[in-house]
Amino acid sequence: MELSAELRDRRKAAGRTIASVAVDAGLSVPYIANLENGRGNPTLSALSRLATALGAHLQVTLEDDPPLSTDATAGTSVDGGSDGTSGRAPGGTSGAASAALLATSPRATKVIATLASSQGRTRRSVERQLLTALEALTPLLPTPPTETDLNRLLDLLLLAD
Repeated sequence: MELSAELRDRRKAAGRTIASVAVDAGLSVPYIANLENGRGNPTLSALSRLATALGAHLQVTLEDDPPLSTDATAGTSVDGGSDGTSGRAPGGTSGAASAALLATSPRATKVIATLASSQGRTRRSVERQLLTALEALTPLLPTPPTETDLNRLLDLLLLAD
């Protein structure tokens, strides 16, 4: 979840202005505008007041998520299958197959940990973005992604890091 987008989307969905939310939250208009634009470092207290003003509850958790499983991504794909297709990406592999490839690769697990550490992110967020990248490559490949394709992508990410 991108905090700035979530705040903006909730405010707009409620049909509220930044000024009205600012009054209810006891925060300044520029402060909220900056948060909605991805700037600023809000305190938990400010986020809690903002959430309450938006009719939500702030919940903060800090935990290690288990790796993506094939069950968690079953039926997901680049096109989502919502148009009546089989739920397969144009290249012929489903999101579940990409997730399985990622989940069974010991090297991917190591690279995910390395990238998360060097970028100050969670392993789960790196894993999600890696899965998205792998699925995005699917239409460009002549066959479904293989371990070799995954390793090439991992090499690229390590070189770019």
